[in-house]
Amino acid sequence: MPNTIFPAAGGVAPKGTASNELLHLINSFDWGATAVGPIRSWPETIRSTLRVMLASHVPMVLLMGTTGVLVYNDAYAVFAGRRHPDILGKDVVIAWPEIAEFNLDILGRVLDGETLALKDQQMTLDRTGVFEDLWLDLDYSPVLDERGVPIAELVIVNETTKRVMAEKALARSEERLSMGLGASGIVGVWDFKLDTGVLTADDRFANMYDLDPKAAATGLPIQTVLARVHQDDRPSIDAIIGMAKINTAPIRAEFRLVNANGAIRWVLVTGRVVVDGGGKPILQTGLAVDITEQKLVAEQLAHSEAKFRAIADSMPQMVWSTLPDGYHDYYNARWYEFTGVPAGSTDGEGWAGMFHPDDQDRAWQKWRHSLETGEPYQVEYRLRHHSGEYRWTLGRAMPIRDADGAIVRWFGTCTDINDAKKAAEEREIVAQELSHRIKNIFAVLNGIISLTARTQPEIKPLAETLRARIAALGVAHDFVRPRADIDNSGHSRTTLHGLVATLMRPYREQDEDRFAISGDDIVIDDLSVTPLALLFHELATNAAKYGALSRPGGNVWIAVNKGADVLTMEWKESVPGMSVSPPDRENFGSRLVALAVEAQLSGTLLRNWEHDGLRVTVTIPWRSLVRDTH
Repeated sequence: MPNTIFPAAGGVAPKGTASNELLHLINSFDWGATAVGPIRSWPETIRSTLRVMLASHVPMVLLMGTTGVLVYNDAYAVFAGRRHPDILGKDVVIAWPEIAEFNLDILGRVLDGETLALKDQQMTLDRTGVFEDLWLDLDYSPVLDERGVPIAELVIVNETTKRVMAEKALARSEERLSMGLGASGIVGVWDFKLDTGVLTADDRFANMYDLDPKAAATGLPIQTVLARVHQDDRPSIDAIIGMAKINTAPIRAEFRLVNANGAIRWVLVTGRVVVDGGGKPILQTGLAVDITEQKLVAEQLAHSEAKFRAIADSMPQMVWSTLPDGYHDYYNARWYEFTGVPAGSTDGEGWAGMFHPDDQDRAWQKWRHSLETGEPYQVEYRLRHHSGEYRWTLGRAMPIRDADGAIVRWFGTCTDINDAKKAAEEREIVAQELSHRIKNIFAVLNGIISLTARTQPEIKPLAETLRARIAALGVAHDFVRPRADIDNSGHSRTTLHGLVATLMRPYREQDEDRFAISGDDIVIDDLSVTPLALLFHELATNAAKYGALSRPGGNVWIAVNKGADVLTMEWKESVPGMSVSPPDRENFGSRLVALAVEAQLSGTLLRNWEHDGLRVTVTIPWRSLVRDTH
């Protein structure tokens, strides 16, 4: 007999059977080297079983003899993966060593005449170079010889891995859903059969509707459930149920429930319609969510929003707000009244077109800087009025932050300052003219004093003193109205160091090293400039006449210390190698200094005559130096 499975076909696979490739492998394999011997010696039941296998598209494998020598079909070769064709003709413990014990146990039972069927049997096999978990349906049948003795095991393999994995994933998903619903306590599940009108639901749904949980689990007439719906909402719910019988659109409804005590709660019901094989709606199924708290929050938010809009619309300023990225999404009524533009036309970046062309770049630059840094926004620009003219406006904005410090919104205002701007310009012109006339008065006074001194030489020393003091007043007046240092409030601003340096300049021309100022520098305004100028002028004049600046090697130091509530200044004269004594009496200049410090600045002045020169300590409260210390 030829050594082939199909001897009559000449070793070629007949139509509808195995591929020529696998049949060639089987026919050419050296079966004589195995426990089952060459093909021609196999019992006819083995060869006939193998022919059936080769004609099947279901993975099958035949384990022959007590060692389970493998021969299989094309479908099993695909299942075996990279193990094929090396496992052909191998004992089963060598072919699949990772499940050797399992296979030997089954083989022994089948050869004893037992038939087995295993469903979703989990195995871990190496088919691709890595171990993987598989699930298989396995059918084991004995193959009998002519005497009825089992001589082989036929195994039909059906891999169910994809189905099992999908079922496990679905189970996990349902478990998570159930756990989530249970943890929330506010989500209930329901089913409503359209043909019987019976609704079944879980405990959470029953509690939400104030129903008996056991009755809800077994089923309740829909009318019993709908009896809990607020009477004003019943028509819309009845319409949804009616439409479900002819329409398969998704279900969504918000309505009120009234429990036995009259308490009202809001619920959101969502679901879908299930149809039968003919497309007829038969079931509604879905979720019910208690949204009472959300409704309350929404109502409070709406009330707060209405309150904010009422307040914002009643303000004289234009009020606006933006998202964290600067997108403008709100303007109050004043904005639209001022600009005359249609509502919504300046949302986003549309507001930039309202600026005067010469102000756009500057305003944009400041706004981008605030968005990047979170710093408050403030800028003056000209805004187009509904009349067509551009009016000066002060724009301000502050960021609103959450608990973590992140900006969640910007709120800003635009204030029309056009009239104030014009008034300030007019005041500036008047002030300049007044300043010019005051300086002319100083000049006239100096002229009168000079003429008087010429005619009365005996008062020349007094005249020189008066002229110096008037000159000091002139310097102080220049600081009261500096041309290029006016703040937004209209008040002049300068620094203490700058004032002292200017007043001391005449005494530094001869010897630059004889005078020094150190310590803190502060900004002062026109409240304190004049008395401070008189103080330092008088101290410098006395030092030049009688003190350190009147003698070679003498020096003056001024130290400034800024405290929390007061400013302390020390004037120290030093004349090395000379002893200095206090004057016999207080002159007019000393009384003038005391008046400036104590009466005008509400401060204190202490004089100490030390061995090398005068030390003057002046303490002045902050409120006397500037109008606003913040």
